[in-house]
Amino acid sequence: MEAVAKLSNNPTSTRKMRLLADLIRGLDVEKALNILKFHPKHPSVPLEKLLVSAIANWKVKNEGARVEDANLHVKTIFVDGGRILKRMRPAPQGRGYRIRKRSNHVTIVVDSRVVAEEKVAK
Repeated sequence: MEAVAKLSNNPTSTRKMRLLADLIRGLDVEKALNILKFHPKHPSVPLEKLLVSAIANWKVKNEGARVEDANLHVKTIFVDGGRILKRMRPAPQGRGYRIRKRSNHVTIVVDSRVVAEEKVAK
């Protein structure tokens, strides 16, 4: 059974977050957590917290199961654009340059590989 976790209005551009999302897509949960923990890019911290939240959601859904036995993996992860805060920065000769502060929404789906393989076998 799969579990979902969502992060809304994270103040990072979608392009920067997608670089990390592409790294962990399809990986086992333990390996993905290790990659995010030691990755130098700053969006890795909220993405790591979101992955831990998805694992906790999976534990709540599957009360009797253990994470180690279930062989959890990141089934899907996608990053969508969020709201854009528009600000003005002073520029020469009385003009103003527009600054767009971007944000994003991230969704992670975690699933067990054992369950998926059993469905194929049946």
